[in-house]
Amino acid sequence: MKYLHTMIRVADPEATVAFFELLGLKEVRRMDSEAGRFTLIFLATPSELKGEGARADAEVELTYNWPAEDGSAAEVYTGGRNFGHLAYRVDNIYDTCQRLMDAGVTINRPPRDGHMAFVKTPDDISIELLQLDGALVPAEPWKSMPNTGTW
Repeated sequence: MKYLHTMIRVADPEATVAFFELLGLKEVRRMDSEAGRFTLIFLATPSELKGEGARADAEVELTYNWPAEDGSAAEVYTGGRNFGHLAYRVDNIYDTCQRLMDAGVTINRPPRDGHMAFVKTPDDISIELLQLDGALVPAEPWKSMPNTGTW
């Protein structure tokens, strides 16, 4: 297992990037999703950088959810909603999820795509699990397993 990133939701991405730059982090890459209406910005310390646009060894992911198209107010994050999740890369997402499930852990978002799953800690902190080197071939029981709760 390898630690990947911690995600936080932000209301003002440029101000937050400026803050992290003051701490010494550098922007690694940025992705906009028109369909999902969000922007992801990844930052890392210089010692973690791997090169232009490449994933760093450990990152902070800033998630900016765009305001609604209808002009309604942007979402306000309270009660810890600004903290998103911890992310880890695993060697085999199916084996990892099975081991967790066998120990009584709920798989909140099963790895239906062979690539990503979400579970929660006993304190309700979301953990994202990502398959090393891309997705495995979708397989049962995972590909037909529904989501459980929130993630």
